[in-house]
Amino acid sequence: MPTPKPIAGSVLAPMSFPKLGGGTVTVGGPKENWTLFVVYRGKHCPRCKKYLNILDGMTSDWADAGFDIAVVSADTQEKAEADQAEFGWGFDLAYGLTEGQMETLGLYVTEPLSTAETDRRFAEPGTFVIRPDGSILLIAISNGPSARPELTELLDGMIFTKNNDRPPRGTV
Repeated sequence: MPTPKPIAGSVLAPMSFPKLGGGTVTVGGPKENWTLFVVYRGKHCPRCKKYLNILDGMTSDWADAGFDIAVVSADTQEKAEADQAEFGWGFDLAYGLTEGQMETLGLYVTEPLSTAETDRRFAEPGTFVIRPDGSILLIAISNGPSARPELTELLDGMIFTKNNDRPPRGTV
């Protein structure tokens, strides 16, 4: 029986990933700040790079709004290091997302088209907003690379949500 998909308002059990530069990135569970958690397809995806470059340009805006940013893929450390070296992103970049973690997050999983694409199954995009108490406020998952939340609109909506203490939606 498959793991049920996460539900807005439910608490995400802490999930940790190895972080470039050492240590780990943990999402879920109690935190001081809100978390913007982005799952990207990996080094092979040019649309991911475009999206993450936009996010990198907005890191101070997200931080000013009280958000930590965590980004992860199923890539190996070497592939994540290559992306970091090429793009110089300032957010925490993690790697090694497992298929079990993909399932827990309710992500779509894809078989590579060939070894030229990548050497392992990978998660399609997912964006999550997690409250400081560890509960999931927003879940945006896609089954392909072309559909992701527009980051400026998302930030504006999250600022409104925080300032007005809005509840998670889509819980029925």
